[in-house]
This record gives sequence, structure tokens and C-alpha cells, in this order.
Amino acid sequence: MDKANLLTAEVTLVTSFNDADPMGVIYHGNYFRYFEQVRHELMSKIDYSYHQMVASGYNWPIIDTRVKYVKAIPFCHEIRVTATLTEWENRIRVDYIVYDAKSGVRMTKAHTLQVAVSIEEPEMCFASPKVFIDKVESYHASLQQN
Repeated sequence: MDKANLLTAEVTLVTSFNDADPMGVIYHGNYFRYFEQVRHELMSKIDYSYHQMVASGYNWPIIDTRVKYVKAIPFCHEIRVTATLTEWENRIRVDYIVYDAKSGVRMTKAHTLQVAVSIEEPEMCFASPKVFIDKVESYHASLQQN
């Protein structure tokens, strides 16, 4: 898949004081809230919110994550967080990059892995469900029509 056609989303936000540690930089655990916010935007683009995931019969727990903290982010700092869906056939892999919103300098990169778990028979699926694949393929088809 051409990287230009990958499903992506972006949010811009200002870090808050309550996200900072005693040194005045964003506590490492709070980055996951930023990832969650942009991942929500990403899934909204294909009309597959968390409520829709459950309604389709699947939970999608995160099973693995990796974060590389490149540069400390202070509180009251404007950042831009991007998310890109890079795998979807057997699992969901979302890649994230946090940028300084003004300079464009990369501050953090990360990824999360999620797998489908059937709600009816609480077992992990070894392939992404058809409902999810159809939504991703529909998104890609709409890009090619434009």
C-alpha cells in the first residue's frame, strides 16, 4: 500500500499542567491519552468507533505497545499528534508521532497493537473480522475515486 493512501488522523492539543511530573515535563504515562485521542479520530474516519466495535461483536484490546521518547514535552506546550493505520489484516497496528506544533520537530514516536476478541466466544481472532476489513477497504476505495 502506498504510504500516501494509508489511513491517518491528526489532533493538535496543548499539554496541561496536570499532565506534568514534578520536573515540569509531561509524565510518560500520559502520552497514552494523546494516542487514544488521535486513535479515536482515526477510527472515526472509517465509522468504527469503540461503540461500533462492540456492536459488531468484537473488543479490540491493546496487546503491545512501544514508545520512544525523543524529546521531553513541557506542560502548556502545543503538540500535533498523528496516527497512521499500518496493519489491519490480522491485527491493528497504529503508528504515532508527536511533533512540536510550531517547529515540526519530532518529540515522540510510538505504536500500539490491537487484536480482535470475539465478545460471544471470548477468544482472540487470528485475522481481523470482515466488518473491520470492509471499512478499511471502503476508505481506501474512496481515496482512489477522488
